[in-house]
Amino acid sequence: MAPERLVDPQVHADGTADEIWRWLRAHQPVHYHLAGEYPAFWSVTRYDDAKRIYASPALFSSACGVLLRPVAVGEDPGAGLTLALTDPPRHRALRRMLAPGFSQGCARTLAVQMRHDVRTVLSEAAEAAEFDFAHAVAGRLSSLLIARLIGVPEHDFNQVVRWVEEAFAVARPMTSHTFLTGYVIDLMNERLVEPRRDAISSLADGEVDGELLTETEILLNCENLLGASENAGLSMAAGMAALLAYPDQWQDLAEHDEIMPQAVEEILRFGSSATHSMRTATTDTVVGHRKIAAGERVVVWVRSANYDESQFTAPRRFDLRRQANRHLALGFGEHVCIGQVMARHQLRILLSEMLSSVQSFEQVGEVRPLRSIAVNGPARLPMRINLR
Repeated sequence: MAPERLVDPQVHADGTADEIWRWLRAHQPVHYHLAGEYPAFWSVTRYDDAKRIYASPALFSSACGVLLRPVAVGEDPGAGLTLALTDPPRHRALRRMLAPGFSQGCARTLAVQMRHDVRTVLSEAAEAAEFDFAHAVAGRLSSLLIARLIGVPEHDFNQVVRWVEEAFAVARPMTSHTFLTGYVIDLMNERLVEPRRDAISSLADGEVDGELLTETEILLNCENLLGASENAGLSMAAGMAALLAYPDQWQDLAEHDEIMPQAVEEILRFGSSATHSMRTATTDTVVGHRKIAAGERVVVWVRSANYDESQFTAPRRFDLRRQANRHLALGFGEHVCIGQVMARHQLRILLSEMLSSVQSFEQVGEVRPLRSIAVNGPARLPMRINLR
């Protein structure tokens, strides 16, 4: 087994990473990687260790970055400035600004609109002889939802979604995309004059320690939210790929819709769209009997934790009736995903609408997985559907 290959995107695309993680969980659950293309770091692969790291922001900081980045590209420009890249108490202040717009109440308010979006997207997909579920359905739905939450007017949805896709497709920060950056700045200035109930108004009007956020902080936090929406789309796409691979599970859900809550959680666990999350040790500590020095990077392999045999019975089995499914797909503790409620609602609505309106669906080509060490799921999922 070659743990150093975990920084190779191909081992995540071809499934080799799952075998490496399984070996590490059994033999070296906390493993040190020497510096190379990426800085030196510790791999954490077991569930209990991962959960402890998530639950201990004072020991394991997010402020220096939460994703492995090649040495050549330098540190994350959002370090210490965004919701994802801050520690308490600043993190809590930023979360308080945004949390009301991502609450259960907001999700229920948006449920009618989310259902409308799902019906529209499925109808458009059904008109095509073949479509890519990962892009045309899952990606589209997640982009529409985050655009609404940020405060993008509906008549600008298509343009903004295209700009976002272009920015992330070439792995550039959103703030380097001139048109998108200018658009968000204009929207921010509008909200300073006329605030609304949306995320950009919350950021433009919110204060941390008595000071308003800077323009850069607002832009980077918007990028944070837009980028995180990719995970929601990948979760939906990975869920559909699993349902295609295990048709008995879809049949079970169709006959017993009372298992919908368990089904949503299993799709999130099984897909584990966030492949890893990084922290930096703030002081000398111990994880899994290994000494971690202050300043060293610690990488939680989320998918590995969610497939830990000590936590999940038959973890490689896709089981929509799985009980006590305390997965870490959306994080845990202070940094649990702020969009977790919305993600669950949207996934549940998509499944329920497919159950009620789709007569049949089938895969019509090979699934092409993403080549990434950061996110997991289908890059392409060719399908055909027929509506009732």
